Amino acid sequence: MLYTARKNRMLLSVLCFLGHTTSGAATHVLPNIIIIYADDLGYGDVSCYNPESAYQTPRLDKMAREGVRFTDAHSPSTICSPSRYGLFSGQQIYRSTGRGGGAFEGPGGPSYLKPGTLTIAQMLSTKGYRTGIFGKWHVGLTWYDKDNKRLGGGFKNSLLIDYDNSTPLIDGPNHRGFDQSFITPNCPNTDPLYIYIENDMVPLPASQRHLRDNLPNPGGKWRWDNDEGWMSPGYDFKNADLLFYEKTKAFITDHRKQTPDLPFFAVFSTQIAHAPVLPAEEFNGATKAGPRGDFVWELDVLVGRVMDLVTQLDIDDNTLVLFNSDNGAETVHVDWMRRDYQHDASGGWRGMKRDGWEGGHRVPFIARWPGRFPAGRVSRQMTSTTDIFATLASIVGYTLPDDVATDSFDMLPAMLGVQDEAQSIRPHLLTQSFRGEFQLRQEDWKYLDHTGSGGNSYDRPPMNTYAVAESAPDATGQLYNLKTDPGEIANLFFKEEARRKDMQELLEHLKSSGRSALKNRRPLGVANIPPVAP
Repeated sequence: MLYTARKNRMLLSVLCFLGHTTSGAATHVLPNIIIIYADDLGYGDVSCYNPESAYQTPRLDKMAREGVRFTDAHSPSTICSPSRYGLFSGQQIYRSTGRGGGAFEGPGGPSYLKPGTLTIAQMLSTKGYRTGIFGKWHVGLTWYDKDNKRLGGGFKNSLLIDYDNSTPLIDGPNHRGFDQSFITPNCPNTDPLYIYIENDMVPLPASQRHLRDNLPNPGGKWRWDNDEGWMSPGYDFKNADLLFYEKTKAFITDHRKQTPDLPFFAVFSTQIAHAPVLPAEEFNGATKAGPRGDFVWELDVLVGRVMDLVTQLDIDDNTLVLFNSDNGAETVHVDWMRRDYQHDASGGWRGMKRDGWEGGHRVPFIARWPGRFPAGRVSRQMTSTTDIFATLASIVGYTLPDDVATDSFDMLPAMLGVQDEAQSIRPHLLTQSFRGEFQLRQEDWKYLDHTGSGGNSYDRPPMNTYAVAESAPDATGQLYNLKTDPGEIANLFFKEEARRKDMQELLEHLKSSGRSALKNRRPLGVANIPPVAP
């Protein structure tokens, strides 16, 4: 009953909004769509989210001034691979694995994106979009040896890959809805196999041994978390994101030359600010916040280059750009930035990457569509990366079946400014921490279905510096009111027993029902999105 009432209120607000528009004001031209997906970028790593940041991010700040900035946005998981599954599928990782999901290393696979799972690229392709992805993939790939045996993870297995037998990859991007792709299978600078994959083929197999000492070493400790392993000749660690941007630029530019009447969908999947910290040469010393500050500055510059590109191509007014991150900032990055530069990458929230606390999954999310989304809007709507799927489906007029994108809510009313901020589009929100444990939000209430962080250990240096005494040490879970206790300090597991039991019951229902999103989702369609008043 409650869900139905909320759904009806939201639909009524949209219909009332449309009733004040003229039919001549709307356009049927589908927008171009670009997603810039950052890696391990915390809530406090963008200066428009963190007024006390040790550096500025002027292009992201400008994007926020010209679009919509969400302050209660979350990654579906607190680590890389499961969050990417959420972006591409509109679902929590346990829909694929039954519980949680780790990050892939070595060959690693098969893909979390199982056959039959509709991806966001496949959905947009049905509407005539030409699609491309460039950068980090990291949702798993299937590789075979010379005996046609599927290889598992592990660095030693990298040398057993039979590339003729494995390619084109059966679960690469081009087999999951992307027309063009240039990717790395895992974290570009962290996890071997260090190779490039272009359109599901491998131009140069891994045949050389990568040694950590061959990397540039800005600031000494910032080279942390680069694993030795096998790589392709000419693999470029230092300029990874510059390369990914150039591939994105080439895709968009070629598309405009060859098929200008068709819309495009591009995912620019960066590796900033994942460890190791390796800013390209031109960005060294760009800030006074050390190598990681320079690294984030590089990301900000690349965001600006994307924005400048669509302006130069004269498509800015019909291009939707979304900026998001896959989880919170890395543990040692949070610690070192706090100690060395008084910069809080978690933006004041408790926790960091891998943790179920807010710092592990509350992330920047900015949406910009000139002339359609009101400039300078700040939304408090609770949202997840999984919602990008249903939101784009709503824009392009794709009716989502109930078994597709089952954890995705349409955030378009919030982006248009027609949704009352006091009324949540989402009646609830799921996240999952490093070990797959669940966190559930309902309005200001947050229930963690586990003890401790759900990810990192806080009993040894340097993490013990950030340990908080348990206020309910006998509890088997955690319950917080984020309105009165944003730091997640006072565990109300026992004091709010009725609330806790209700949320536990809801969590079990959402897990067993196969979906957390509402049924019968109705797309709005671009024809019903009028220009905003100048």
